[in-house]
Amino acid sequence: MNWKIFRILFFAIFSSVLGQGIVVPLLPVYAHKLGATGVHIGLIFGAYSFSMSAMLPFIGRLSDASGRKPFIMIGLFAYFVASVAFMFSTNVNTLILIRFFQGIAAAMITPVAEAYIGEITPTGKEGFVMGLMNVAYCGGLSAGPFIGGVAKDAFGMQASFLIMGMICLFGFLMSTIFLPPRKQEKLIAKSVVPLRYSVIFQNRHFAGLFLFRFAYSICLAIVWSFAPLIADREYGFSGTATGIVIMLGVFVSAVMMTPMGHLADRFSKRILVAAGGLVSVCAMIFFTYLHASWQLYAVSVAIGIGNGVSMPAVMAMTVILGRKNGSMGAIISLLILAESMGAVAGPVLGGAIVDMLDMKAAFASGGAVMLLATLLALSLTSGFRKFEKAS
Repeated sequence: MNWKIFRILFFAIFSSVLGQGIVVPLLPVYAHKLGATGVHIGLIFGAYSFSMSAMLPFIGRLSDASGRKPFIMIGLFAYFVASVAFMFSTNVNTLILIRFFQGIAAAMITPVAEAYIGEITPTGKEGFVMGLMNVAYCGGLSAGPFIGGVAKDAFGMQASFLIMGMICLFGFLMSTIFLPPRKQEKLIAKSVVPLRYSVIFQNRHFAGLFLFRFAYSICLAIVWSFAPLIADREYGFSGTATGIVIMLGVFVSAVMMTPMGHLADRFSKRILVAAGGLVSVCAMIFFTYLHASWQLYAVSVAIGIGNGVSMPAVMAMTVILGRKNGSMGAIISLLILAESMGAVAGPVLGGAIVDMLDMKAAFASGGAVMLLATLLALSLTSGFRKFEKAS
């Protein structure tokens, strides 16, 4: 395992997710000051998700064929450019364009860096390495809003954008200087032809992992969309308390990633995926039985535990599939696409059920989707250990 390369890729993922975490909580306020309506704010956030989701399949497969380093470098530098552009934005339409551009940049960083890590991961250590990698994602996601909020309160909104830009610029420089040349990357040296996406989806193991990641993302999106409303309306939480509720689950996931990754290398990955899925199902159902404010924190922790138990195993299985098929970038990009699709579908599904029934029913629906996906994933990945040994 080349830990020097791992550290650079770890920081690349951390810096891009941290930058996203810094800016997202501030954008609605910033946009409102520029005259944004509710529709405009929706477009600002939707532009990012749309462009990222649209580019993920193309960039993942291109990185398999053309190498990882160029995409990581371009993505980090593009994030820096977007940060500077935010500082000089004067109208809402510009913000929408910047977010669209930022979504393309995001598609070049996290999935490609994760694929690169998958390529250098030793056989038998997939759970540990990918669990450690996920610490970068969860850590950036949880630290970003805090850093952005502190910077805004101390120095103003522009300081938050500047910090995001400087972090991504530093990541760009580190990647440019210290990542090996593209021709030295393992997949390029082997001259492997990546699989077509139609072939990848025919693999039942991957189909199970895709459904699981999609369903968990739906649950998380429902929680992030509607738990703050419960905290405010039913328990009168402050903004800080509500933020802690949301971020607590992410923090718990980050803490669990490495030890659960170790376990995934020594235990049945399928069982860990199923166990994490069932914990998430229970957490979603518990949302319908809340009777005290402290239970909101407990349920958030449960959601984090579900992710912390299952995700290192999911990523380990994904790396094994990518290594076997010589399409690490394509497979990981599709898995992240599942997460992105769930992030869009979750609020839509939850919102429709809230309008038809009530808020608690939205959480129950998320639990039902998660239960179905967990059962399907368990069924579709049967025989994976035999496949793993054959690889």
